[in-house]
Amino acid sequence: MESVYKFIDLVGTSTESWEKAAAAAVEKAAESLRDLRIAEVVEMDMQLENNKIKAYRTKIRVSFKVEGSVG
Repeated sequence: MESVYKFIDLVGTSTESWEKAAAAAVEKAAESLRDLRIAEVVEMDMQLENNKIKAYRTKIRVSFKVEGSVG
């Protein structure tokens, strides 16, 4: 049986680190998506306020299996 996967982009935020921002995005995705397969870091940036880091932002691309059969 063949499988189909879908990719979506998400942005997680954290006041502590890029790693925690990525983890937040994966955890939130897991609440509504099943069978997550891969999370790839696409971009990292920081939100600044008064010349200081306010938040770390990590953009990730997540893949998950589309349910049902193909072909």
